[in-house]
Amino acid sequence: MPISGLTTIRAAVDAGPAPASATAPEAHAANRPLRTLFLTGSLVHGGAERHTITLANKLTERGHQSHVAYVKNDPSQLDRLRDPASVQWLGARRYFDPVAVKNLAGLLARVSPTSILAANQYAMFYAAMARSLARVRIPLVATWHTTVLQTAKERFQMLYYRPVFWSTDCLVYVCEAQHRYWRERSVHSRRRNEVIYNGVDTSHWRAFDPIRGKAHRRELGFDDDDFVVGLSAVLRPEKNHLQLVEAVARLRAQGAPAKALMIGDGPMRGAVQERASALGIADHVVITGFQQEVRPFIAASDVIVLTSFAEAFPLSAVEAMAMQRPVVHSEVGGAPEMIHPGQEGYLFPVRDTDAFVERLGRLRDPLERERMGIIARATVEARFSEKAMVDRYERVLQEVEAAPG
Repeated sequence: MPISGLTTIRAAVDAGPAPASATAPEAHAANRPLRTLFLTGSLVHGGAERHTITLANKLTERGHQSHVAYVKNDPSQLDRLRDPASVQWLGARRYFDPVAVKNLAGLLARVSPTSILAANQYAMFYAAMARSLARVRIPLVATWHTTVLQTAKERFQMLYYRPVFWSTDCLVYVCEAQHRYWRERSVHSRRRNEVIYNGVDTSHWRAFDPIRGKAHRRELGFDDDDFVVGLSAVLRPEKNHLQLVEAVARLRAQGAPAKALMIGDGPMRGAVQERASALGIADHVVITGFQQEVRPFIAASDVIVLTSFAEAFPLSAVEAMAMQRPVVHSEVGGAPEMIHPGQEGYLFPVRDTDAFVERLGRLRDPLERERMGIIARATVEARFSEKAMVDRYERVLQEVEAAPG
């Protein structure tokens, strides 16, 4: 729905809450505590949602106020928030629900946040509608975690999302490649655009003791000599798990003791199992199902791969690197910004299984994996730490709040 349709929304929800006065930009010093409303489409287990929860928790730890709202009724990650009492479901029963817009407008009036941080276009759309309905001037910052739109429906939706992107006070991309891609397609803020890499807690994501790692491998049915290739992602079509099945079959045909460890679950599980059976490697493909704690499974892997058709800057790759695992990644999104071939791992062209298998073959050598794992960890510490990420967001939010309206 274009922004011009706001009058229709107002009519649909009757009268909105009483107008709240906008915060004077001059009142914001760089060290002024933030009062941020974080908005997501849901709290489903996904990278954008995890990213939002991390920011909310860490800014709270720094003495700022964090409120969280989500549009669709999926609270799967609710227990990860430090203060669940500050979280509100907006009550949406369908894709666009005027009731949810009205509820969000009411929340803006009650909380009076100094800024809104919306994760991706769906939450950003609701934030823009509610901000207009409540007639408040609250800075809107949006994080954008997508590089390529996968379906015709998504491409159609961008027709009415694009003007909302333009209206944001700041649009944050998660890598330079993503920034370039969308700038060329006129998806940007007309006020401010930033690139802030996703970061991980390097004290949490660290190498396991080798004895623990070997014990977990045995629990999963792997031998010490197996070449275990891990993939940590929801089993959805765009993650392309089938390519890993094909690669394992080819490696085994070459005499390598390759096995796949798929960390997660999802709608492609049946297709993966069917393909593994057809190739005669069903016993060499392990699907763990959903795991709240993935570190033991990463530790049980010799190498982590991402075979996706499209990514921006996936946390799962950075997490694996922090745990001293080399990563073999399809050459999409920000992968070339995190992985330098022969150092932290390897890249391969999207859908090119020959190249994928060849890169994996280079990592059969344990000493080579160890060397790359050490480099990968150092890269995360230097460039992709959670602290560096939170520092940047904190500064951007303070600057956006202090900017003239």
